[in-house]
Amino acid sequence: MSTLADGFDIIDLPPISQEVLDSYDNVPLDVYMGNQTRYKRFSQYKLDHTSDAWTFELLAHRPYGQSRQYNTVAGGIMREYEPLQADFLPYLHAVAASLPLDRSESWQVNVHQNRSRATEAKPGLVTPEGVHKDGHEYVAILVFNRHNVTGGEMRLWKALESSEPFWRGTVQPGHAALLDDRAVAHDVTDLHPGIPGQEGHRDIVIAAFSRWSERWYGEEHDQAVLNSEPLAP
Repeated sequence: MSTLADGFDIIDLPPISQEVLDSYDNVPLDVYMGNQTRYKRFSQYKLDHTSDAWTFELLAHRPYGQSRQYNTVAGGIMREYEPLQADFLPYLHAVAASLPLDRSESWQVNVHQNRSRATEAKPGLVTPEGVHKDGHEYVAILVFNRHNVTGGEMRLWKALESSEPFWRGTVQPGHAALLDDRAVAHDVTDLHPGIPGQEGHRDIVIAAFSRWSERWYGEEHDQAVLNSEPLAP
């Protein structure tokens, strides 16, 4: 288990199945984010620790919403996405086992399957919201594939007002970045095709962990999203 002593860590993932890789070819366009370069599916889970392992319970499908204070591009609305189809649980188990989650509590996990595409005419905007925190306790970025792309470098800041990141690097397929979302802010640079004239893409999962008492799920959360206001400048 990682302590996330520096606010982040990089871990190895279990071997990536062909089913998971192929599933990205059937991910619908995200009409809310990414300048028409992002494709997304989304599901939510409840997470509990039994005597020897974490167990994931799939929750009834709901729209996804973020407060305006965490997302100035698409916050304050409920966004409709289709649910996951591929089995990401082996990878989510590896992440949960690596995070310093309090085993005496239940957790709620948002799981985003994202493909970002890049062409010469339209770079892939991975984080159109800029340098940000997501508003959870822990966030994991699992990288499954990078095809014909440059860019996609993750950068970490200790504070949003910092001028320079304290860490930067490109997370490679088969690895995941674990972030203490309350300790570090992050962004990811735009994607560009590696071979001119050919499309490229980056396939990831973002898994966001909140304590069940602070869950991003249900009518109360959804109403708080709709009523949210952006942070004062």
